[in-house]
Amino acid sequence: LPQLPSIKCVLFVAVIVAAGLQSMGTDGARILSVNVFPGRSHWQMISAILEELLSRGHEVTVITNYARKTPHPNYTEIVISPIYDFWAKSVKVDSLYDLTEISVHSMLMNFLYPLGLETAEYAFTRENVMHFLRHDDTRFDLLLAEQFYQECYLMLAHKYKVPIVSIGTFGFGQYMGPMMGQLNAWSHVPHEFLPFTDRMSFWERAYNSFGSFYESMLREWYYMPRQEAMAAKYFSFLPGPLPRVGDLERQVSVILLNSYTPLTTTRARVPGLVPVGGLHIKEPKRLPADLQTFIDEAEHGVIFFSLGTNLRSADMPPEKLAIILRVFGSMKQRVVWKFEDERIANLPANVLVRSWLPQSDILGHRNVKVFITHGGLLGTQEGVHRAVPMVGIPIYCDQHLNMNKAVIAGYGVKLYFPNITEASFRWALEEVLYNPSYKQNVQRVSQIFRDRPVPALEEAIYWIEYVERYKGAPQLRSAGLDLPWVSFALLDVVGAVLVGLALLAVALCKLLRVIVGDKKKVKRKGE
Repeated sequence: LPQLPSIKCVLFVAVIVAAGLQSMGTDGARILSVNVFPGRSHWQMISAILEELLSRGHEVTVITNYARKTPHPNYTEIVISPIYDFWAKSVKVDSLYDLTEISVHSMLMNFLYPLGLETAEYAFTRENVMHFLRHDDTRFDLLLAEQFYQECYLMLAHKYKVPIVSIGTFGFGQYMGPMMGQLNAWSHVPHEFLPFTDRMSFWERAYNSFGSFYESMLREWYYMPRQEAMAAKYFSFLPGPLPRVGDLERQVSVILLNSYTPLTTTRARVPGLVPVGGLHIKEPKRLPADLQTFIDEAEHGVIFFSLGTNLRSADMPPEKLAIILRVFGSMKQRVVWKFEDERIANLPANVLVRSWLPQSDILGHRNVKVFITHGGLLGTQEGVHRAVPMVGIPIYCDQHLNMNKAVIAGYGVKLYFPNITEASFRWALEEVLYNPSYKQNVQRVSQIFRDRPVPALEEAIYWIEYVERYKGAPQLRSAGLDLPWVSFALLDVVGAVLVGLALLAVALCKLLRVIVGDKKKVKRKGE
């Protein structure tokens, strides 16, 4: 018998072949990623994508607020430092808790537009960022940009002559439809800042249509001119003439949306709008020892309370804080609370507070029975993915929309922050803790959310590599982008039909007058 190769030899050959196949399948691309908004939750999604790109052999250069903990040979970072304190400098309200009562106009003009414009300009004022923009001559293959109020940085696609993939960390925004050549259905798709569902009354549809149209006009005539001016100012070193930022927007090949059914409103969408919500969620890791023990030994389960990275529980009005502490102290469950001041007074013995907590890993623990949340996008996705029912206290933006979905689907209850009382807060916790339907419903929704043709992160990477592979994706582009808005909305056709009907009505009236006149003449002759 011939001598068989050793197991070690076979494994060695297999590894070499696998490595060769991998290198044949994916030529490492040079990707420029621009993420100037200093939101840590936004970076959570973006960094998950960048890490996966690195693992597949791509070279990544990134403008970011958050430095990588360990160096990587294929990773170059231009760090924006110090991080811009946008809550103190850009948000024009006394407290974020005041945002519970705010219009679309105020949300944009006093919150999001200043947030985007000021954080974008702040990055331009960092010496290392401007040095990179002026002097870098790398031959990039693709621009990967966050789609969150930093449109002026799309000018980098013009500098490097590369296609664009953007990341909608906020999920779907109303402005993304026209940007990708798609009409938004205001009749059943609520604006992301309004507390409506996809089953709206007449007045809700009217208000939704007005708010959506108003944002479109405000963006076109107020916000985008300021982004255009910023791009012209800071990219003036490029040979002109420079393209309009609005035109660069319409060159985006794919937007990776941080949303996925059933946690988002069902809507028609063009192929370039790709939902990949939840891609940041990984298998839960073991918790720090003291936290692990505290949750493991919770005989009656654990209530987990976190308002995310932007809302601070420590900034809560004292009267609301006192209500919450009294209710927690009367519960037999243990409470884990993300609270930024660990020296909090009058803390009940069953409550553990930490200034930072591994939210997704905690939600993955079997003893966690209720998630008290502000209804933020990532937290809602994690709660559903881990099948933990929720008590929602939404404050601003899409949080109301997210918690309305939870209420309708039966896996959460919603409290209006200004109206929270000891009785209402206790009722909400006991309702979700002791009514088994909430757990059953969230398990069903969790199964739907996780049931996908391919994992979300793989989907995102596929489309990034797809756009890079074909040097853009005009085949995904809607021809609606080339139409004037009158034709895009079929207003010219509607107008022509109305004019035609009006002319027909005039002709019929004249014909009727002729007929009636002839009858009168005949009648007179007969007399």
